[in-house]
Amino acid sequence: MCRSILLGGMLVLSAAFPLAEDWDRFLGPGGSQKSSEVGLVDKIPQTGLPVLFDREVGTGYSAPSVGRGTLVFFHRRNAEEIVEAIDAVSAAPKWRYAYPSKYQDPYGYNNGPRCTPLLTSNRVYSFGAEGQLTCLDASTGSLVWQRNTVTDAESLPEAFFGVGSTPLLEDGKLIVQLGGQPNSGVVAYDPETGKRIWSSVGETNWQGQPMLGWPGERRVEWRRWDKQASYSSPVAATVQGRRVVYCLMRQGLVALDPRDGQVLFSRWFRARVEESVNAANPVVFGDTVLISSAYYHTGSVLLRYVPGQPTATEVWAGLGMEAHWSTPVLVDGYLYGFSGRNEPDAHLRCVDWKSGDVAWDRDEHWEKHSVAQPNVFGRGSFIYADGRLYALGEGGLLGIFNPNPTKCEEISRWQVPSLHFPCWAGPVLSNGRLYLRSEDHLVCLDLHKNSDVK
Repeated sequence: MCRSILLGGMLVLSAAFPLAEDWDRFLGPGGSQKSSEVGLVDKIPQTGLPVLFDREVGTGYSAPSVGRGTLVFFHRRNAEEIVEAIDAVSAAPKWRYAYPSKYQDPYGYNNGPRCTPLLTSNRVYSFGAEGQLTCLDASTGSLVWQRNTVTDAESLPEAFFGVGSTPLLEDGKLIVQLGGQPNSGVVAYDPETGKRIWSSVGETNWQGQPMLGWPGERRVEWRRWDKQASYSSPVAATVQGRRVVYCLMRQGLVALDPRDGQVLFSRWFRARVEESVNAANPVVFGDTVLISSAYYHTGSVLLRYVPGQPTATEVWAGLGMEAHWSTPVLVDGYLYGFSGRNEPDAHLRCVDWKSGDVAWDRDEHWEKHSVAQPNVFGRGSFIYADGRLYALGEGGLLGIFNPNPTKCEEISRWQVPSLHFPCWAGPVLSNGRLYLRSEDHLVCLDLHKNSDVK
């Protein structure tokens, strides 16, 4: 009887205090754009969601991170890159760390940082647009160590759009897709000291590899001036009991042993033109991994990897999902994501994980619509929580969907007033609060379920 009373009390408490979770890294706690939080709104009221705070920020495409009641965001004002911490509820300032930046985007995009801060119990890690890797004290914002990664490689070809791959903590190492030549495409650092532990990926593993998907039977002839860095971030997974780090480089996918950087396999995956990048993260499920790109009909490939084998086998390849900068989310055997390289060819799609077949498709192009206040999503990003998909379109349109593989089931939508194109940072969910960022605004919305929602 006592046990029944205790369990009943726990259920009441669970209902009264929904499960809270930190979002302390790129794409959330598991790197999969999923949250275990419940008690969230299942429909946006016509008046919109309550705005807890809305503040102007400097430029950048970096999503914020939230941990232990603190929100950390990374932005640029004038000639400085700034890592800034505020209270996650009130937005009251906590600390600020800044250093000079001269980065200028050669294609006319903004000059702010692209990478999301990585939080631990006592550290904050950031990776700037010029390759400045910084470790700060999480309580005070004081500098612990800093490395200029441009000087960390024999050669580091200039990236197309600045540095855009967020570091990963795995096996006690800070793993960074640096893009250095000839064999420092991926580098592991000691997270406490910044000392380099190992370097891997480049000429040694790519030379002679088959250039799959390219005409003829071409093989890689490594060029020491070529770019290695991509805008995808490393992803760690357990594959048949073995920890593996997947890195989608500009040339394709490599699987690494995080202990020593050993390349377990390489798989060419690159558009046929020089002006192309890979940007979406690998999506991992069991012993399968999906890679996707939106440049010139590269599409997606699903691979199966068995540890100990020298290569991965192809399950399917196709154009059903062409993910550009946002990573599709996998729910119950189906991928939900935005497909298309540019706004005019944007599509919202559901794709069968096992076959690559398109389950449904919805056109999201902006033709005949206002870019300032579009009524379509264009391209965007998803997170999955409490049985629903929450989408942020690149024009600031927020939507809620049911993950339904038989049809596109949109529940509600709302244009967030202060957000505008481009909203390219993914949404962040922590403790029932949804944090959204455009190039110049950071908004916090109350996502807790409200009985008055109609």
